[in-house]
Amino acid sequence: MSVDVPRSIVLVRHAKADWPEVADHERPLADRGRKDAPAVGEWLATHGIAPGLTLCSTAVRTRETWKLAVHHLPHRPKTVYEERLYDASPGEIIAVINDVPEDVHDLLVVAHNPGIQGVAEALTGGAEGDSLERMSRHGFPTSAVAVLRFDGSWKSVEPGIATLAGYWAPHEPPE
Repeated sequence: MSVDVPRSIVLVRHAKADWPEVADHERPLADRGRKDAPAVGEWLATHGIAPGLTLCSTAVRTRETWKLAVHHLPHRPKTVYEERLYDASPGEIIAVINDVPEDVHDLLVVAHNPGIQGVAEALTGGAEGDSLERMSRHGFPTSAVAVLRFDGSWKSVEPGIATLAGYWAPHEPPE
């Protein structure tokens, strides 16, 4: 396969989680998270984002986010619940991305902050429109989505390789 294959990485931070008396890994979505997670799927569908593979942290809040979002997509992608994404650093998330099979062109990752925001910032070498300015100003709140595009192999993913093609968060103040 050519190293110039166009690819996309869609980074999603889990929706708002509750804080019950359970281990962090077992925290479920809060009421607001259960309302915001479907909006993630609606935004993805509206923007024609159709991942071939989703990698999702094994935490309850990430799995619930993805299960509520995926119903809005026209085609359900293969989903792998990946333990290495729970509480992962940006470098650890990039290592998981480097292991994606080359026949996948569009990848979606559902994970946690600060790692997911760190990956979005690290991989961004340029941006379309005002997406980078908006992401810098608003950070990466719960349910935020960053769409990154690059040409190459998954093993070539490293800082600065991608263009930030889109950014969205459900509670982002109007421009």
